[in-house]
Amino acid sequence: MTMGRASSFRSWGGLCWQPAESLKPQSAADFVLGQPGRLAYGNGRSYGDSCFSNGGPQFDMRGLNRVLAFDAETGIVTCEAGVILGDLINLVAPQGWFPAVVPGTRYVTIGGAVANDIHGKNHHRCGTFGDHVLSFELLRQDTGLITCSPAENGGHFRASIGGMGLTGIIMSVRLQLQRIASSAIRQHVTPLGSLSDFFRLAPVAEQNHEYCVAWIDSLARGDALGRGVLIAGDHAPPQHQQAALVPPRLAVPFTPPFSPINRVSLKAFNTLYRWASLRKTGPQVVSCGSFFFPLDAVGNWNRLYGPRGLRQHQSILPLASAEATIREMLNATHEAGQGSFLTVLKLFQKRPAAGLMSFPMEGVTLTLDFPHLGVSTDALLDCLDALTIAAGGRVNPYKDAHMSAATFNASFPQITAFKRWIDAGSSSQFSMRVGLT
Repeated sequence: MTMGRASSFRSWGGLCWQPAESLKPQSAADFVLGQPGRLAYGNGRSYGDSCFSNGGPQFDMRGLNRVLAFDAETGIVTCEAGVILGDLINLVAPQGWFPAVVPGTRYVTIGGAVANDIHGKNHHRCGTFGDHVLSFELLRQDTGLITCSPAENGGHFRASIGGMGLTGIIMSVRLQLQRIASSAIRQHVTPLGSLSDFFRLAPVAEQNHEYCVAWIDSLARGDALGRGVLIAGDHAPPQHQQAALVPPRLAVPFTPPFSPINRVSLKAFNTLYRWASLRKTGPQVVSCGSFFFPLDAVGNWNRLYGPRGLRQHQSILPLASAEATIREMLNATHEAGQGSFLTVLKLFQKRPAAGLMSFPMEGVTLTLDFPHLGVSTDALLDCLDALTIAAGGRVNPYKDAHMSAATFNASFPQITAFKRWIDAGSSSQFSMRVGLT
């Protein structure tokens, strides 16, 4: 174990935190649980402050990065919480297996994937990451190390999936993978002329394909509001098996003094991206890296947002109000004079939540991100939060660096039930900000 005063920890949105003490444990014996305000830190891919401890020690989990067991016949893998998702894919994909749910980056830890109950492009088929967790080991102050599964310590199990690390330290995870013919993806791209096209075409695409997501041009207005592309895909036949995920060939070497992401550069990017995507409208086999993790092709791409970082806003809206509310939200970004570099739409289906605090519900999720410009960006986020709650939706906590306690409480009415499972002394800057701990 290493310990002492930490160098800074960062979130992907650019927030920085230097705890008084950090520890990089190698086993359960290395944890000190008596101090308040403690929290585990995965690989810093949360966008806000949900990964930062609240004054207490920060446990850097990346030293716990061993795959403990893998059965190539059943697809069951057991690994420590600090294993990086991309490393796990490189181990299991050549043997015909793949995580059933992956997010938009391969650089999350497995423990973080459970604690945030991540979702992907196939919620309609596979639900969330937590739906495929068979069990995990949880280290708590009151119980010590316990095994949690649907049948054993079931309350701890449901509360920890999506519990943002507040229910204790996830030490290892036993996970069911899905059988695949190839890690490559046969991709289909369909142009969207407007937002209405998404609501018309996405349900059909989900019926026919395992994966489905839409990218839209955040700057389009009027009849073209919501213009973009619908991207669907399935695992390709075995002859298309791809090589392992490789490190990015390009990287942003430093944070510029100001963000080059503005309406002029966004317009150029959106035009180029849509043109390049529409050249691929026919079925095309692509690598799993380009399909699932396109932004990972550029290392440290978040630095492009400048010294203040970025603010991401992800909401989920009920189907009945989704189209009208998304129009209001896109128009609000126009009126604020800001554009979103990455604007994504996905459908979520009605299914039981894997965790007590899981973000997905039936509806449509919209993801927007903006360079943080200070007061004007905060005002826009307030507006987006208000529109989300008024429509009966919720705001994603692990993408957030802004929401109020009122927004959080309106998003998650199950908060009272969740609080009883929080481990004594576990706390994050997010949980304090919204009044959860």
